[in-house]
Amino acid sequence: MGAMPEEIDGVVALMTETSQRIEGKRKYISGRIGDREVVVVFSRWGKVAAAITVTTLIHQFGITELWFTGVAGAIDPLLKIGDIVVATRLIQHDMDARPLLAQHEIPLLGQAYLETDASLTRLAVEVSRRLLEEQRLHELFTAHQLQAFGLEHPTCHMGDIASGDQFFSRDEQRIALQEKLPGVLCVEMEGAAVAQVCREYEIPFLVIRTISDEANDHAAIDFPAFIREISSNYSAEIIQAMLTK
Repeated sequence: MGAMPEEIDGVVALMTETSQRIEGKRKYISGRIGDREVVVVFSRWGKVAAAITVTTLIHQFGITELWFTGVAGAIDPLLKIGDIVVATRLIQHDMDARPLLAQHEIPLLGQAYLETDASLTRLAVEVSRRLLEEQRLHELFTAHQLQAFGLEHPTCHMGDIASGDQFFSRDEQRIALQEKLPGVLCVEMEGAAVAQVCREYEIPFLVIRTISDEANDHAAIDFPAFIREISSNYSAEIIQAMLTK
């Protein structure tokens, strides 16, 4: 599952025996990657769109695991464009039911952070680090692309990811989130909603994000080009390696 068409195009290209089905204005593509049955879908942007899509995958397609892949903006200043972040926990940075509940706490669940599946997370980190160490991802791009996006030494990180219905494109947004949630590595618009649905339906899930921008005043410049040229190849390579592990 990805929140933009470009985030799933590379994965769809890996599939065989495909068929398509439209549900709720979304195209669900079923097929196989190797010996695994898979369903791939573009969820659209935002938490509500992501929640609708995951719920459909559970009820209409009977999924047993959910893998979410795509891009994110860096919050931790140590992260660079091209780095990979595998979530250990997700939090909705715009959830705020005070004074009824503590800030960020999800109503009725009694918690703010939702943990990903430990075994899937370990596998994603292992595969991503191996691909980076062997420079397999470098082979997907031209020298010009590597230089343009500064992809000389990308690294893989594990940690917290924050989600909210807001695109971060100003320095003050990044700084404010870092002060409020200092452990968060990056920010996006869907992962915590995916986590909540999967948590409530007891579906193991995984969230892998590639840093596309630094969630600051340059984000609008960096983001479209990175999505178009880089992110889909990252996603496809990582997912293919995980499925054949």
